[in-house]
Amino acid sequence: MVLLKKRRASEINMLEGPLLGKIVAFVLPLMITNLLQVCYSAADMIVVGLSGVNGAIGSIGTTTALINLVLNVFSGFAVGTGVVVARNIGRGDREATEKSVHTSLLVGLVASLICMAIGLVISRPVLERMGDEGHILELATLYTRIYFIGTPFLALTNFMIAILRAKGDTRTPLYILTCTGLLNVALNLLFVLGFDMSVDGVATATVISNAVSMVLLAVRLRNEQSWCHLSFRKLHFDRAALREIIHDGLPAGVQGALFSLSNMLIQSSIIGLNNAACPGGSDIIDGNAAGSSIEMFLYTATNAVCQAAVTFTSQHYGARKFRRIGRVMANCYLVTGIIAVVGGGLIIALRGPIIGLYVSSEMAVQAAELRVFLLLAPYITLTFMEVGSGTLRGFGRSISSTVITLVGTCLLRIVWLWTVFQAFPRLDIIYLSYPVSWAVTAVIHFTYCMLVRKKCIRRQEAELAQAGQAQPVG
Repeated sequence: MVLLKKRRASEINMLEGPLLGKIVAFVLPLMITNLLQVCYSAADMIVVGLSGVNGAIGSIGTTTALINLVLNVFSGFAVGTGVVVARNIGRGDREATEKSVHTSLLVGLVASLICMAIGLVISRPVLERMGDEGHILELATLYTRIYFIGTPFLALTNFMIAILRAKGDTRTPLYILTCTGLLNVALNLLFVLGFDMSVDGVATATVISNAVSMVLLAVRLRNEQSWCHLSFRKLHFDRAALREIIHDGLPAGVQGALFSLSNMLIQSSIIGLNNAACPGGSDIIDGNAAGSSIEMFLYTATNAVCQAAVTFTSQHYGARKFRRIGRVMANCYLVTGIIAVVGGGLIIALRGPIIGLYVSSEMAVQAAELRVFLLLAPYITLTFMEVGSGTLRGFGRSISSTVITLVGTCLLRIVWLWTVFQAFPRLDIIYLSYPVSWAVTAVIHFTYCMLVRKKCIRRQEAELAQAGQAQPVG
């Protein structure tokens, strides 16, 4: 009983009382978890730079879009898992919650095995089409193949974290990922400095740390006393749960994959600029990789608020407290806006010494500084876009969120590359495509969220009026 009380104390009652403090309480552990993960990823690049292998940093940077293209398939289903589990908890439906938990883990396993097979087959030819060549191509191929071998560990880790967060527990993932992240850094240093490895060393360290995370999270869910308890005997596909997870998760996966596809086109354009400006070198590629790694510190912090928007909206939607969702949105916009402005300002002010941790050549530093300034100065537009997208997913409008994001970001960026960049083939023109697409998508997301909320309220008022009640609940 004492153990159960302690576990309940770590969960958040999202449906009652003031929201701001609860959103902050939800976001802080998640944000710290995400930031630690980015620190460990940054450590991968910094440590691999110590290997002395030319182009090692840039080779990892060129793989990001490709890896995300494949991994976003199961990541989307993890998003669907969080939405469905949170919604069932909000409804107070224990049986549906248990079925969605166990079905989602099987979905994660199957999806990850498919993604692993696809990744191993397409990695080298896709990297070649993106413009990688010579030693950069060899290093990037080696890194991606090892990384994809660990896909099942990463997928199941993401799904179990989604389950815990759906019930309001963001502390457990923080504790576990902190420990395994430190393990990752230690293995990086051991493999690269001790065993004289390079990109293969950091990739192997990542696979091992993800495997340990998966085991620890499985043990935690096995000991869980709530509706999210993991029982191996209950691991089977439930049709209703599977249908809901696919409905909410597939659009997110498609969105993530196509989002990565547009980023691959951008990465290919950057590689083309690099090959033209410094044949045989990788300064612009390295600088872009460094800037992207630095940007991830801010993205993961603000994305924690997006996850809060998904979970809080899902529970309120399941409980039919539609009016209160407006307050959820307002508080999420406030929190993420503060993070974007303060965090972006600090990174821009300290960009010199931070970039110096990654690269040292003049051209690489200039490329990194350009990316940091042009993307982080207007970063609040991205954070508002993320919160709008998360709110729509919480409403169960995953398809709508996907369509809006694909048109507002992916399609717009592709058109930008084919028109504006073709007229002015410069690095700054490529980077400007990001804030332009963020701003357009953020406005559309917000407008549609308000329309969906208004429709839900009107439908609820009509139902209550028909039942002879005067005012809606919530």
